[in-house]
Amino acid sequence: MLTRKAAAAPEPFDPSVEMMGWNGSDLPNGALRGCSSVVHLSGEPVFGGRLTANRRSRILHSRVDSTRSIAEALRAAPASDRPSTFVCASAVGFYGSRGEELLDETSSPGSGFLSVVCRQWEETAASAASEGLRVVSLRTGIVLARTGGALPLMALPFRLGLGGRMGKGTQWVPWIQIDDAVGLIRAVLEDVGFCGAVNVVSPNPVRNEELTRALAQTLRRPAFLPAPEFALRIALGELSDELLGSRRCTPQRAIDRGFEFAHTEVETALAVELDRV
Repeated sequence: MLTRKAAAAPEPFDPSVEMMGWNGSDLPNGALRGCSSVVHLSGEPVFGGRLTANRRSRILHSRVDSTRSIAEALRAAPASDRPSTFVCASAVGFYGSRGEELLDETSSPGSGFLSVVCRQWEETAASAASEGLRVVSLRTGIVLARTGGALPLMALPFRLGLGGRMGKGTQWVPWIQIDDAVGLIRAVLEDVGFCGAVNVVSPNPVRNEELTRALAQTLRRPAFLPAPEFALRIALGELSDELLGSRRCTPQRAIDRGFEFAHTEVETALAVELDRV
């Protein structure tokens, strides 16, 4: 397992797992030896401040450069010792904000900075397919997990009694519970029928106001302080589009391959995660 922070990495979940430090660019010697598949999930956090020129560069290059490094190593590996599958992260930001349009994996890319990032990310990963590898890009929505990711940040204002919808609250929010996200990645690794883009989202996206109501009910807190659109735009600049934009995504490829989601309703997914805290 490659990690950019070897000293802070948790103990491996399996004694056979070897932890290797990685600078995000140059792949360590022997990193691919004995691997049947490669899963690449790293990238600069998007919500780490306003989109300055420096942060734009870090967001883009942390994804594209690291993916290029892995793709080049995969292409250069001897055919007898080359992993057969390359699974690389992407995001539903690929689609941009699309209102009420239902978005599956065949939908066209949208506009905006993060859409450009996702397109370049996926194109770089796809370059590994030139050597016959199966390449999958995971277009992931908001992952509901008790630690890390978006949910702790989303829950904090509600715990303080300051929660509310974002803007008008009518925008669609694609989400997935963490166990389903991991399960779908495992399915992608095991089922060669998955290839190309895969939406890692629940079959039931919700509007922001529905997510707000469910979160408030789960935490038994009020939700009467909406964040006005103008205030979000002042605070976050272009990143506010990620909160105010509408992405009505469906996991059509997962459905077609018969993947069974354990949590299809946002209320139960939130209860499972927040009850773990």
